[in-house]
Amino acid sequence: MSKLSDTVKALINASHARPGYTPSSAGVQTALTRFASDAAEKKVGLPAWVTLSTAVSATLNCPEAMTQIFHIANATPAPPNEQQQRTPVHNAELIREVGLKCISFNGIPRSINTLNAFRASLPDDVGASLSTAPTRELTPANLEQRKRDGLALWDSVYLGFERKLLDKLARSHPDLPVHILNGHYSNLLSNPRGVPQPVKVGRVLTSLVAVACLRAQTGVGPQVVSHIFGLRKAYDHGDAHAEGEEPVEGGAWLATEDGNIWMLESIDKLVTVISGGEGTTFAPGLRPKL
Repeated sequence: MSKLSDTVKALINASHARPGYTPSSAGVQTALTRFASDAAEKKVGLPAWVTLSTAVSATLNCPEAMTQIFHIANATPAPPNEQQQRTPVHNAELIREVGLKCISFNGIPRSINTLNAFRASLPDDVGASLSTAPTRELTPANLEQRKRDGLALWDSVYLGFERKLLDKLARSHPDLPVHILNGHYSNLLSNPRGVPQPVKVGRVLTSLVAVACLRAQTGVGPQVVSHIFGLRKAYDHGDAHAEGEEPVEGGAWLATEDGNIWMLESIDKLVTVISGGEGTTFAPGLRPKL
C-alpha cells in the first residue's frame, strides 16, 4: 500500500483548509447556558432546546459544545409533571440520536466525527450504559413498512406540495427522490416501529433538527422555509399528536410566528459564539491563505 508524502499530508492538514473540529470555549458554555435558561422562560422543554443546540453544534463541527450541552442538560431540574426522570444516559442518548439525524441535512462525515468525539468525552459509567443495539436494520419483513413510514413523513412535512416536489426532484435526477425517501425519510428521519429505542426523536424534534442544521449551514434558505412550514404543519394537521408521538414541551409555541423568530435568532446567536464570530464553517469553504 502506498504512503502519503509529507507534502500531501501537509496540504490535507493546512490550517486554511480547516481540517479539524471547531474548538469550543468558555463563551460557548455561557451562551448555551443562557439559551437553556431562555428556553425555560419560554416554556420550551429540555428535549427541544437540547435538540436545537445539538444540531447547531454538529453542523458547526463542534463536539465539545455537544459535551457542554450534555452537562447543562444533566444540571437542569426536571419539571414536576415529568413522568420519567431524565438521567445522564438519557440525555446522552438524545444528543446521539439528534447527531445521527443530522446526517440527512449535514452529510455523513460531520456526524461520524462529532458523534465519535462526543462518545469519547462521556463519563465511563454513562458510556458503558449507552445502547449498543442497532434499530434501523432493513429486512424483507420490515422494508415495505419502512418505505410507507418514510413517505408518510415526507407527506406530513411537505403537505400541499408533496407530489409536485417529488416530480421536481426527479427532473433534477431520477434517483434523487428515491434516495431522499428511502435513504433518509424512510430509514433515518422516521422512527422504526416495534423496535425499542432508548430515546425517540419524533416528528416535531425531527423538524427542529432540520431547521437548526439548515439555518446554521447558511446558503439553503428554501430548505429552511420548507422545514419551518413542516414544523407548523406538524401541529396544524395533528401529526405532532399522532399515535406513538411523545409530547414536546414548547413545540406548539415554536411552531408559531413568535416561536419561529425566537428559534431562528437563537440559532444565529449560537452560530456566532461557537464560530468565534467567523460564521458558519459549513458553506464558506477554504479560508484565504495568509
